Amino acid sequence: MAKPRPLLGLLAGVAAGLVASAAMAAVEAQARKLLPDEGGDEDPATVKAADAASEAILDAPVPDDYREQAGQAVHYITGAVLGGIYGVITEYKPEASAGFGSAYGIATSALLDEAAVPAVGLAPAPDKTPLATHAYGAASHLVYGLVLEGVRWLIAGRR
Repeated sequence: MAKPRPLLGLLAGVAAGLVASAAMAAVEAQARKLLPDEGGDEDPATVKAADAASEAILDAPVPDDYREQAGQAVHYITGAVLGGIYGVITEYKPEASAGFGSAYGIATSALLDEAAVPAVGLAPAPDKTPLATHAYGAASHLVYGLVLEGVRWLIAGRR
């Protein structure tokens, strides 16, 4: 096995995570056009997370004019952090890139969308979420994983 390069893995993963987050956002935007309107005016989990951070730091929610951008910032920061983790992991355990990153993408869907986000109250429980929402969430995370590995591989090379 080649000697691990954790700094290169981290940097490649962060960069790849940002690109993969953009791909994921594009898939989600297209999927939302296909899904039936649930009639919910509830903010996305990313906006709720931005509000929670703003409340903790500034003691006020994100102003209305910046809510969408704040949600996007949370999305991209999360994608970059998860990408950095992935980049470092793959330096030490190349098998973490199983399925050309698809296993990692699905794992992020299961751990974030299906467990952590509902657990902290940023989204409804999985059994209260429409099946179509689960499917498009899993599909967008699958795209995230595939793009993540593709870009990481271009930057850091095959392990």
